[in-house]
Amino acid sequence: MTESYEVVVVGGGAAGLSAALVLGRARRRTLVVDAGEPRNAPAAHMQGFLSRDGMAPGELLAVGREEIARYGVELVRDRAVDATRDAAGGFGVTLAGGRAVHARHLVVATGLRDELPTVPGVAERFGRDVLHCPYCHGWEVRDQAFGVLATTPLSVHQALMVTQWSKDVTLFLHEVAETEPSDQDLRRLAAAGVAVVPGKVAEVVVEADRLTGVRLADGTVHAREALFVAPRPVPRTGLLRRLGAELRETPFGAYPVIDERGLTSVPGLWAAGNASGFAEQVINAASRGYRAGAAINGELLFADLDAAVAARSGAPSGE
Repeated sequence: MTESYEVVVVGGGAAGLSAALVLGRARRRTLVVDAGEPRNAPAAHMQGFLSRDGMAPGELLAVGREEIARYGVELVRDRAVDATRDAAGGFGVTLAGGRAVHARHLVVATGLRDELPTVPGVAERFGRDVLHCPYCHGWEVRDQAFGVLATTPLSVHQALMVTQWSKDVTLFLHEVAETEPSDQDLRRLAAAGVAVVPGKVAEVVVEADRLTGVRLADGTVHAREALFVAPRPVPRTGLLRRLGAELRETPFGAYPVIDERGLTSVPGLWAAGNASGFAEQVINAASRGYRAGAAINGELLFADLDAAVAARSGAPSGE
């Protein structure tokens, strides 16, 4: 039997929980489907979220789940494996556990996953002393000896950015040829005092559960205390693709075309958080979810009012 909801939210991170909180407070029958795969799970803390700076990501989600439960929002630990659109414009969602649900509106807040460079030690240290975002972690490693692992020419930009947090920065070209950085790149790197080291990186060196260096393929070891990398983002847009949402290609993957509220090109289908864009930090994702939730409530309200008006206009006289 298919259960019906006004809104189904796929994704139980900051964006999905924020949308569900708004919808629950608006008295909408809402279901959150949470596969339990938050992007920031490797990090011990999250930063830059006003009033929650330094909070563990898992703690934020636990508090969010408690809050939505107070307003009658249902949360199920499962994975949405398929979604279809029916003739009335609603959505059927199939869960991995076999459950089938129906929604008038569907929010996709499935985020993305980070595909890390295949250098030994990088995945094991990711979120600790192998980092990707200086705004997330730069303060915690400030004034340490930084390395930046170049995987594309855009890594030059990353190396320049992290000099705001340390003046001891080395750019390891790794997968970038020495000829790839432009003259302007080289001038900027020199002005910022960034050392540039050619050659492939073989591994990160760890001693006493602490990153201490970067070893090149030729055996040379450069002492470093933190290493910045640029993972390849892989958006989890499978449901959006199945439902025919228009996507736009970016240097960081394909993301849905949305309006300022989060509505995709498919009526009733919404995207929030990292499912809608690469650069959504936790606080931005929560904001996106809030905006989508409020917009959905308005859409539902006026759709029902218009239906009631149409029903009244077609009613027998005197009724």
